[in-house]
Amino acid sequence: MCLAIPSKVVEIKENNIAVVDTLGVKREASLDLLDESVGVGEWVLLHIGFVMSKIDEQSAMESLRLYDEILKAMQEEDEALFSANGGARE
Repeated sequence: MCLAIPSKVVEIKENNIAVVDTLGVKREASLDLLDESVGVGEWVLLHIGFVMSKIDEQSAMESLRLYDEILKAMQEEDEALFSANGGARE
């Protein structure tokens, strides 16, 4: 399964590179696969270092909310397994 993470464009650099903020982490991403222009402040979907498409802010926020729910559920499951195993990690 592949996931594209919503990221906000914070800078456009030379050579078709954008700096994006992904969950508080800034990284460079290639715009080579994007078939439309993108500007600072816009939201994009990032996958393995490539911007795949633009998305609107509402969609980005909803996706980030869902990712947060998934991560919390996984953490709760890990904590339950840890407790069930007497505190020993598997």
